[in-house]
Amino acid sequence: MEFSTQDIKFLPGVGPGKAELFNKELSIFTVEDLLRHYPYRYVDRSRFYKIRELREDMPFVQIKGKFVRFEKVGEGKKMRLSAMFSDGENILELVWFRGVRFVTDKYKTGVEYVAFGKPTLFNGKFNLVHPDIEDASKLPPPEKMGFQPYYNTTEKMKNHFLNSKAIQKIIYPLIGKLEAGIPETLPAYVLQQFKLMNLTESLINIHFPKNDSNLTQARQRLKFEELFYIQLDILRQRKWREQRFSGFIFSRIGKYFNEFYSSHLPFALTNAQKKVIREIRTDMSSGRQMNRLLQGDVGSGKTVVALLTMLIALDNGYQACLMAPTEILANQHFTTISEQLRGINVNVSLLTGSTKKKDRESIHEQLLNGEMQIIIGTHALIEDTVQFKNLGYVIIDEQHRFGVAQRSRLWIKNEHPPHILVMTATPIPRTLAMTLYGDLSVSVIDELPPGRKAIQTYHYYESKRNSLLGFISKQINAGRQVYVVYPLIQESEKMDYRHLEEGYAYLKEVFPNYMISMVHGKMKPAEKEAHMQKFVTGETQLMVATTVIEVGVNVPNASVMIIESAERFGLSQLHQLRGRVGRGADQSYCILLTGVKLSSDSRKRMEIMTRTNDGFEISEADLQLRGPGDMEGTQQSGIPFELKIADLAKDAQMLEIARNTAWDILEEDPTLSKPENRMLVLQLKKMKNNAVNWSAIS
Repeated sequence: MEFSTQDIKFLPGVGPGKAELFNKELSIFTVEDLLRHYPYRYVDRSRFYKIRELREDMPFVQIKGKFVRFEKVGEGKKMRLSAMFSDGENILELVWFRGVRFVTDKYKTGVEYVAFGKPTLFNGKFNLVHPDIEDASKLPPPEKMGFQPYYNTTEKMKNHFLNSKAIQKIIYPLIGKLEAGIPETLPAYVLQQFKLMNLTESLINIHFPKNDSNLTQARQRLKFEELFYIQLDILRQRKWREQRFSGFIFSRIGKYFNEFYSSHLPFALTNAQKKVIREIRTDMSSGRQMNRLLQGDVGSGKTVVALLTMLIALDNGYQACLMAPTEILANQHFTTISEQLRGINVNVSLLTGSTKKKDRESIHEQLLNGEMQIIIGTHALIEDTVQFKNLGYVIIDEQHRFGVAQRSRLWIKNEHPPHILVMTATPIPRTLAMTLYGDLSVSVIDELPPGRKAIQTYHYYESKRNSLLGFISKQINAGRQVYVVYPLIQESEKMDYRHLEEGYAYLKEVFPNYMISMVHGKMKPAEKEAHMQKFVTGETQLMVATTVIEVGVNVPNASVMIIESAERFGLSQLHQLRGRVGRGADQSYCILLTGVKLSSDSRKRMEIMTRTNDGFEISEADLQLRGPGDMEGTQQSGIPFELKIADLAKDAQMLEIARNTAWDILEEDPTLSKPENRMLVLQLKKMKNNAVNWSAIS
């Protein structure tokens, strides 16, 4: 058995019990898995400091010296241990608040130790709280210690004595065995092209670097490798799909498209919309199956692009369908598209969970015989009973809200796969789009329709609530409508619902002459819909809600969005909520209401929201603040990889290089059959979570 594939339970200091913890807690099974569990930070152990050299801004230091005396201060649970530690010149206090007996039993006065910890200043004097103490005689000289790695672990592992130090002790002996070499994963020509460190050296230096330069080189190589294989996997599947699936050829632009464009278009298209329609038309007529992502900020006019391109499918004798994640959004699309198609002989219908049985049967029949040309719906569209005569075009709106398996079921409604357009109003940072949707062609609508006024955003503290009430009253008296949104966080759901209800009662008391709707997730669908409709028709002037209105409510007359406890929302969600207003010709406003005490991250979010309306700028800032794993929607997106060392927020340039390298290799060797590329196929097979063909079901 190869060293790298050896089961970790056979390693010294592990055994079956600890191996099971590694398996369950960190998905570490083999020696290679363990070597790929990279440190999250390092501390320089290459020198000793003198007590007189200590400064407040120092991270971690090590000091060689002897204990002079130990002193217990206080009693019971409040007892602490204070130890005076001398380096031969000065005295430093070492403090423990727990494990007092262990410390006094283990460490003796007059023996030379090394104390290691972060210096803190208290009452004008430095101390080390809960330092690591090691016998100086058992440590190698500092110049041989280099950088000490720190590893992520879990509470459960710590409870079984598998903390960072324990992991370090397990990994250290493995490094010596790596000297013989571990199988390389990147072709020699790639290593030479970018002057990358080989894999053996990289793994040695990522765990125990002797200096900063070695650590930087190791990081660069391992980051590149990670990003390169993600891109190679995505692009290889894209090539596979393009070769395997030809597309319906929509060569005609006929009466449906032309009549709508010339006589029914509600407003002039922006240049960005025209560009996107050209890109989609080129795909549809190419003979290749289209798989395209359409990104467009809230209100940028994606729906009219969807309709125009659906009419191209109809002109070529095919059916089209649009799937939305909620009934509210499906209903809105149906209403908008039906109104815009009035006067054109197109059979369009709506299919959701609320569709009555009799209507459902009629729709099923018309889809099967081809009479129904456009169907708009929710998850109901993917039920097995829904069959088409000739489905040629599928649009999936706000697709991150659908699971991968759900989306894939639309793909197989035909023997021949339809053209696919995936739409999102959540702007995706470029690096994330290249990884989440790297196998899709990307179109962007980066221009708002003419006449739209930019939403003015303000950040108010609680203390300005009274003046805010006056502003609400003024807007409603001018004929406008207002949203008031409350957070709903799973961990504090009951408390959040109470705040929502209290807010509703408060507004009813403050504004007795106004009609108020309240909408939240615990309501029955029919009740929720009724309250929504009252607001849509203008029967109610105020809408108090949770984030259920984040996507899908289009009320042009609503001009004010008030977000309560705005500090509890992410940037992406704040931007989505803001997009509920600004849909009419009137000036619209978004008010972010927060408490006075804000974390620095919350303060940054408020500053970004008040500074810009650009969804792409906001999404980039969100990625910087929260990282890709927390970006809204990515958890449901079927993300087929886990980044262990690369950072999409910081490594954009490297991602670009890795993608271009992967593309160049596939252009020259599409099947990766050349001898120098065989290792690429082996490595792709080893990649985790690669069992599903992601590109074929996007």
